[in-house]
Amino acid sequence: MTTRGISATSALDFLRVCGQLKRLKRTGWVNHKVQAPESVSDHMYRLAMCSLLLDNDSAVDRMKCIKMAIVHDLAEAFVGDITPHDGVSDEDKHKMERDAIDEICTSLGPESQAAKEIRELWHEYENASTDEAKMVKDFDKFEMILQADEYESAQQVDLQDFFNSTQGKFKTPLVQSWVAELNTQRDARKAASETPK
Repeated sequence: MTTRGISATSALDFLRVCGQLKRLKRTGWVNHKVQAPESVSDHMYRLAMCSLLLDNDSAVDRMKCIKMAIVHDLAEAFVGDITPHDGVSDEDKHKMERDAIDEICTSLGPESQAAKEIRELWHEYENASTDEAKMVKDFDKFEMILQADEYESAQQVDLQDFFNSTQGKFKTPLVQSWVAELNTQRDARKAASETPK
């Protein structure tokens, strides 16, 4: 039995690829010795939830942002979570991820609407070619520093590097406001923890 051009076998194979992301730990947290670091799938989930918070009447397509959030790191199931510190050029990383997306989409079948949509969303995100892609890229960076803040609070680790890496890189007013609020809360938490009791 097929569902819109996808065989049951292809669907299960694809979902198993997605399942690999549940076990793939985010490299940045592993490199910084964070205890029980989140998975790529954990990150993608909250990124999609960021998109869900968009108003229906916003200038961007909310549903497209949600879909883009859940496919933006799909290639990492094959290539891993490559960070800027891994010594892989941006061009090589993009090629590896593009090839992985092509392989994943091809496995879904040539007539698959899902494969076509996944490929288009991934390329749109990578190229930051639309307002939706720019919003999701901002959410991607924001979700990372929100997670860094949570790890700092829970584990008393210094993850300032993550905040430094995103400083001045947020493009959308909405996410800029979220970042400002996060920084305010983080500064207050740090000040409170430094106050003698």
